[in-house]
Amino acid sequence: MPAARRESLEYARRIHYTNGVSTRVIAVANQKGGVGKTTTAVNVAACAASLGKRVLLFDLDPQANATSGLGLEKLEGGSAYRPLFGEGTLLEKVRPTAYEGLSMIPSEVDMCGADIELARSENHLHRLRLALEPVLHSGQFDLVLIDCPPALGVLTLNAFAAAEGLLVPLQCEYYSLEGISMVTRVIRQLRENGVNPNLELIGVVMTMYDGRTKLAQQVVGDVREHFGDKVFETVIPRTTRLAEAPSFGKPIMYYDPYNSATAAYELLASELLTRIGLA
Repeated sequence: MPAARRESLEYARRIHYTNGVSTRVIAVANQKGGVGKTTTAVNVAACAASLGKRVLLFDLDPQANATSGLGLEKLEGGSAYRPLFGEGTLLEKVRPTAYEGLSMIPSEVDMCGADIELARSENHLHRLRLALEPVLHSGQFDLVLIDCPPALGVLTLNAFAAAEGLLVPLQCEYYSLEGISMVTRVIRQLRENGVNPNLELIGVVMTMYDGRTKLAQQVVGDVREHFGDKVFETVIPRTTRLAEAPSFGKPIMYYDPYNSATAAYELLASELLTRIGLA
């Protein structure tokens, strides 16, 4: 075994599999933008919190859409940027939201430089995992959801190294299939290279579904045929109210409790909690 891979395996084991904590860490990711990734992260987090779980939504995306989607301001120095480089702790960045049981680590513009600086750092793929340790050991949260950038850069790879599993939103269009093929390839590489030997695909959720079109039905059928039970039963519909909710800084369940998307995300959150043993 090459020395570099052996060192990576040993480092991953040391920081990853001896902490004894029960907090689940799930990355919400797709390298393709516009697939409902942040919408899914925000709404699954809110619905899981409404089910009595203590949830931390971690906005790792420099665009900070999850931050504004929960009605939080993008404050200078409020992101994970400094803790990633050993300045302060992530626990200090945790902020409450207006919703019971739901806390957040917001993002802001300084995260734009993190990809470049992380690439120059020692153990650059494990920086996020190290920074998360105090959060996990604090016992404050049952579930940490990481909203990743829409790219497979160093920030996203850090999330993959820190998470035990991935939730992949997939838009009901054929171009989206290319995104998930890339994600599954990266999962395999990170497992084989020892960066995160236990990383797995928790599930694929089909988003922006319009049952009136044959295309959407065919894409869902093809994805289910390929990924089997990895595809969540719940499908997220395309609705105007769901698209509006972020501009009001609210998850859909608080913006429009009776919307079809509200019901869908509540079901999806229940499915996810069952899959990861938190139901």
